[in-house]
Amino acid sequence: MKVGVIGGGAWGTALAQVAAQGGETLLWAREPDVVASIAEARENRLFLAGVPLSEAIRPTGALTDLEDCDVLLVVTPAQHMRSVLASLPTFRGALLLCSKGIEEASGQLLHTIARETCPEAAVMVLSGPTFAHEVAAGLPTALTLAAEIEAEAEAVRSRLARPAFRIYLTDDVAGAEVGGAVKNVLAIACGVVEGRGLGQNARAALIARGFAEMTRFGLARGARAETLAGLSGLGDLVLTCSSTSSRNFSLGKGLGQGRPASELMADRRTVAEGAFTAPVLRRLAEAEGIEMPIVAAVDDLLAGQADVDSVLGRLLSRPLRPERA
Repeated sequence: MKVGVIGGGAWGTALAQVAAQGGETLLWAREPDVVASIAEARENRLFLAGVPLSEAIRPTGALTDLEDCDVLLVVTPAQHMRSVLASLPTFRGALLLCSKGIEEASGQLLHTIARETCPEAAVMVLSGPTFAHEVAAGLPTALTLAAEIEAEAEAVRSRLARPAFRIYLTDDVAGAEVGGAVKNVLAIACGVVEGRGLGQNARAALIARGFAEMTRFGLARGARAETLAGLSGLGDLVLTCSSTSSRNFSLGKGLGQGRPASELMADRRTVAEGAFTAPVLRRLAEAEGIEMPIVAAVDDLLAGQADVDSVLGRLLSRPLRPERA
């Protein structure tokens, strides 16, 4: 099975490193510097510096080089996925979506976009608690692969799975996607807690109540509770809400320290997807009558419509209620 990876950032490069253990793997990057760095130095100096890359990774700047692949791992930022997939030659293999987010303009989950733009492809989702540098270093990692047809998912898993890269299957595509999208917004909130020095108790409470928001939204979107409680939901949430290795957590930490969102976003070479997901997630939740106060608070902070103290006061003054609510 011939594998290609679309996206030469840290996560795309790490996934290419995993796939290369099973044979030649094509890695498409938009940035010519990334292609040259991998080809000449066997290192992605821009996004994953210091990690020696397999000789089996073949970098390219031409999407047409990927047309003979059997499976494409799509690792482009969520807001650019539609345009990148639309630029592909007609593809009839498996599209494995490895990005996390919701398209801001349409409010659609990424698997819906992929099915619209590549109707002849088998669309799947790969999600879970993963930091790129750990995956690239071969440290143990477990993920969820979601696909509606089990036999197709099994074939992709057989090609990619390794002892230290464990893949669990589900047919709950929406659930795997919702977890990955919502946790980015909640990670910003946890970063705010860290930056404001509110303590570990506050962070643990926020993770638990944030998971309740994720579950409410996911169930309304047809997800299953057990998927949201698994690797692609709760597992990813715990990881992303606990470390400055998370771009979203780091963004929130800066907000908690009083820095404006515009300054923090301008400094970034890589994308904190939660900043784009927060407004659309809030819009969808409010339109469907789903209560997501933490998401709303993050959106207000990012938009500059409230400061940290005011959103904290708003959250802490909410009425007390049974925990199941």
